[in-house]
Amino acid sequence: MNKIGELREIIKQSNNIVFFGGAGVSTESNIPDFRSAKGLYNAKSEYGYSPEDMLSINFFLKHTAIFYDYYRKNILHTDAEPNDAHLALAKLERIGKLKAVITQNIDGLHQKAGSKEVLELHGTVSRHFCMNCKSSYSWMDVENAEGVPICNICSGTIRPDIVLYGEALDNDVIGKSVDYIEKADTLIIGGTSLVVYPAAGLITYFKGKNLILINREGTPYDGKANLVINESIGKVLKKALEEL
Repeated sequence: MNKIGELREIIKQSNNIVFFGGAGVSTESNIPDFRSAKGLYNAKSEYGYSPEDMLSINFFLKHTAIFYDYYRKNILHTDAEPNDAHLALAKLERIGKLKAVITQNIDGLHQKAGSKEVLELHGTVSRHFCMNCKSSYSWMDVENAEGVPICNICSGTIRPDIVLYGEALDNDVIGKSVDYIEKADTLIIGGTSLVVYPAAGLITYFKGKNLILINREGTPYDGKANLVINESIGKVLKKALEEL
């Protein structure tokens, strides 16, 4: 049996699957990742600052206008559509096998594909809020604003509901993620190199039967997995679910 066939059999026999995904899930929707050769961190900056600096809370507070110019051009991918991986995971949830998607991505594509239980470790560009009165705004409000988006209620500064460098992850989201992983019989990890902490540390809470890693390149956890597939995650998941 080939590896995709093995994955299909594991899915058939599992009733409590959790998926944990990283940037590689969305690169197939033409959203660049951060650390690969073609990622944002290796792209030449027109601003004189590194992307990592520009995506920090300190930079946001000190250089808000530059932040938003970079954010609109490089982070806010409003025209992106779900790919085969997002659609397959939504299907897996609909048939009752997948209990949760835990994602490091901020693009909202899992929800756009139809997934309901999505835990966003780093927040989402789908939501923005006023730092003063906490009023909610959509990505459209921010995309259509000129310069720094300002709250139309209190004139406070609007910010994206994402975790910037220098900020802590949401404890509630982390707690729910740990709970789902601890209870899972199968954990599928895809599109992440598993080197970014604290998110990568979530794998240590898995005590179930099947650990599956789907990533184009190897990860530090390959030796602990039941099944490792180094291929396109969209292609793998689509094929694995064809007969389900």
